[in-house]
Amino acid sequence: MPAIPPTLIDMNALLHSNIEWVIIDVRSPAEFAKAHIPDAINLPLFSNEERAIVGTTYKQQSPEEALLIGLEFAGLKMRQYIEQALLIAPEKKVMVYCWRGGKRSESMGWLLSMAGFEVHILKGGYKYYRRYALHYYAMNQPKLIVLGGQTGIGKTYVLHQLLYKGEQIIDLEKLANHKGSAFGSLGEATQPSTEHFENLLFEQFSKLDLSKRIFVENESQAIGTCLIPRDFFVLMKQYYYIQYTIPYVDRVDRLVQQYAIYPISDLKARFDKIKNKIGGEQLKRAYQFLDQNDFGAAAVIALKFYDKTYLYGFENNTTPHKLMIDFEDADTVLIAEEIIKTCNQLNI
Repeated sequence: MPAIPPTLIDMNALLHSNIEWVIIDVRSPAEFAKAHIPDAINLPLFSNEERAIVGTTYKQQSPEEALLIGLEFAGLKMRQYIEQALLIAPEKKVMVYCWRGGKRSESMGWLLSMAGFEVHILKGGYKYYRRYALHYYAMNQPKLIVLGGQTGIGKTYVLHQLLYKGEQIIDLEKLANHKGSAFGSLGEATQPSTEHFENLLFEQFSKLDLSKRIFVENESQAIGTCLIPRDFFVLMKQYYYIQYTIPYVDRVDRLVQQYAIYPISDLKARFDKIKNKIGGEQLKRAYQFLDQNDFGAAAVIALKFYDKTYLYGFENNTTPHKLMIDFEDADTVLIAEEIIKTCNQLNI
């Protein structure tokens, strides 16, 4: 059977395609490690060193000489590329991309098509993907409902109860591997780069039904080292903001349950991050409480600081529609049910 030439595919077609292909990123390992299309597998045409040599040759000598050197590097590994591709895509259906959708993806696409693969090449490459992803939010106006409230009320738990009950959510903290405070990195994996966080957010957002409401937790624009894309952050201020409360004692208990499992030294290091805000005397007291395993008293010190920060943020929140709900019970199941009931009554 003759080889089927690779087919170009653009982002609109990619989003609406139901083909189950393996996504292959042929950029260098360093480019891939910084950020990539989620679920892509790296099958680099060049190593980091080889890419640097080809790039330097292109700039300092000529495109023709760079092409010859590239062929010299890649030609020796053609069998290896096909063997690796067969391992990662045994069904032989792949979508290939490089930085601009140029020679690297074209070369790998040609080789794999010669080996019997059904190959699609992303038009414009990763550069086009990034531009499309970052402008996607401005092109859509979803019903984004932001859940807010003071530290310790269990917003993330409520968010996932909403998901369990059939609602659409975006868990920004999960995507960022960070809980959004000075203590937020405890128990989390290494944060992705902001660029890769943006890619993860786009992939999740683009799969949702934008005609239906979407719940998201209130966040500052920075979640640890990850920054929420500007256009998405704007969307978080445009529709509905729901703030809820639970009894103070339940907030303290939840923080103790969540953080007392970590080493005292790690907790002290997190208090150090807010020492300029709480003052030296309060920091000293927090240390003493931690040394005494009095995690509740330490949590009270942290809450005093975060409550002030939250009050400032709420007073400056410009969302046009705000709703406040007070709960006497901290049960996240009951809270999620009441939020759904309220949203249905208000037709939001």
